[in-house]
Amino acid sequence: MAKQAVLIVDDEKNIRLTLSQTLESPDMEVDTAVNGEEALVKLQEKDFGLVLLDLKMPGMDGMDVLRWISENRPDVRVIIITAHGTVDSAVEAMKRGAVDYIQKPFVPKEIREIVSRVMDRRTLEAQTAQDYDGWMEMARKCVNERRFDVAAEYVRKAMRRDPSRAEAFNFLGALLEIQGDRVGAQKNYRAALSLDPTYTPAQENLYRSTKARPGGEVIFGGPGRTE
Repeated sequence: MAKQAVLIVDDEKNIRLTLSQTLESPDMEVDTAVNGEEALVKLQEKDFGLVLLDLKMPGMDGMDVLRWISENRPDVRVIIITAHGTVDSAVEAMKRGAVDYIQKPFVPKEIREIVSRVMDRRTLEAQTAQDYDGWMEMARKCVNERRFDVAAEYVRKAMRRDPSRAEAFNFLGALLEIQGDRVGAQKNYRAALSLDPTYTPAQENLYRSTKARPGGEVIFGGPGRTE
């Protein structure tokens, strides 16, 4: 079994040492970075599955690193390390794609539990998403977690599994619209309707999004009619 690669990003040496000693095991490979700039270099050199990321660092801070990960490596899970009194920032980070956070000071048991929970979830997702329905289910879960970039990757995998389903094209359109790409969204709504002209979510999304002043709810929808 391949080792899980974990990157710890924190400017405090004692935090890096504590986390490394806590997580080092036969099935986990741990690396560290002292700042955001070094973290980006390592993320481009190695396939990490999990990053433990401090928000407050000199130079490039944790939010900047998280933004880069969301845009370039949406498959990487991020756990935020936050100091007492900065929970609001951690919650904001979760809205931007982080999957969980842990507050300083912490004890080794807390670290092992949260990392185990996140890794188990990642393994379960990989086992679940083996077909079209599995990938779409994972996409819905990511939407609920507001991890829109990761959701889009899952939808594209579903589309490769079965390119004849209107649901996936509409779903991708909804994701693009939420992220501000109205033209890309409309393109996917039209693609959904070319596959199934009766698929109501795509009809309503396209109608709403092409109005002079679009408003109302974006509809992700469910399975469409199939032959």
